[in-house]
Amino acid sequence: MDLMTRYLGLPLRSPIVAAASPLSTWVDGIRALADGGVGAIVLSSIFAEQIRSEPEVRAAYLRLVEQASPLVDVPLIASLNGSTRGTWPSFAAEVEQAGAAAIELNVHIPPGDVRTHARDVEQRHLDVLSRVRASTSLPVAVKLSPYLSSVGELATALDSAGAAGLVVFNRFFQPDIDLDLLALSTQPHLSTPDEARLSRTWVSALRGRVQGSLAGNTGVDTAEDVVKYLLAGADVVMTASALLRHGPGHAQVLGDGVLAWIKARGFEDVDAIRGLLATPLGGDQLARARAGYVAMIQQGARAYLTE
Repeated sequence: MDLMTRYLGLPLRSPIVAAASPLSTWVDGIRALADGGVGAIVLSSIFAEQIRSEPEVRAAYLRLVEQASPLVDVPLIASLNGSTRGTWPSFAAEVEQAGAAAIELNVHIPPGDVRTHARDVEQRHLDVLSRVRASTSLPVAVKLSPYLSSVGELATALDSAGAAGLVVFNRFFQPDIDLDLLALSTQPHLSTPDEARLSRTWVSALRGRVQGSLAGNTGVDTAEDVVKYLLAGADVVMTASALLRHGPGHAQVLGDGVLAWIKARGFEDVDAIRGLLATPLGGDQLARARAGYVAMIQQGARAYLTE
C-alpha cells in the first residue's frame, strides 16, 4: 500500500504537500522537504510588487526554480502572490521555462478601500487566471480566501474558467495590536488544528462539484488532521506550519500515520477514503446544511448547560 495520488494532473507519491513557506526559499531547504517525504513543494511566494519593481528578486526566484527542479524527485510549484491584474503573465511564462511543474496563484486582497465591490474582487481572480493561463501551458491552481461574498460561486466559476485546482484557503492578513508599543504587530503565527474546520467544510462542499483538484490548507499538525481533510474530499493536504514546527521530516511522520490509519480500518488505499464524508450530491443542500448547523448549536447548548 502506498499514498500515490494526483494533483493538478501531476502524479504525486504522497497527498502531503509542502505549502509555501520560508523552508522553500533556498535549494537546501527544498531538498530537505523532498527528502522529508512530501509529495510536492510549493515554493515560497514571490510577490507581484517584487516582480514589477525588484528585478534582482525576480531573477533570484527563477534561478531557484532552475537550480532546484533537477535536484528533487517531486514537482515544484511556483507561487505567485498579488492583488492586481498586471505583472503575472510574463513571469508565469518565465517560471515554466525555468522548470516549474505548476503554478499557484495566491490572489490576496487585504482590506483596503472598503467601497470595493464584491463582484470586482471576484472578477479580479478570474482575470488573473485568464491572463496567466494564456501565457503558460502549466496547470494553474488558485488559492482562495475564505472571506469572499460567495466562496462556492467563485470556486465553480474559476473551475469553469480552467483552473486546474483550488487551494482552500489562504490565511488572511490579521495583524495583532501591541499594547506596549501602541502599534500593529505583524508577527506571524503558526496555524493550529482548530483552524482547519472552515477549510474542511468548504472542501467537503466543493467535492464532486468542481472538476479540478482540491487542496486542503491550514490547521495540519498530525496524521489525523490529514485524514480528516482526505475524508472531506481533498486530493492533497498542504501544510507549512507543521513542517516549520517539527521540521521537514515530519512529512514522513504524517504519511506513515495516514497509512497506519487506512490499514487499521481495512481500507485498500488513500483513494478509498477520499470524500467519504463530503457533502452528498443532490437533494436540498441548503436545508441539509441548515439542519447540521441547528443541530450543532443545540448540541453545544446542551453540553454547556450540563457542565
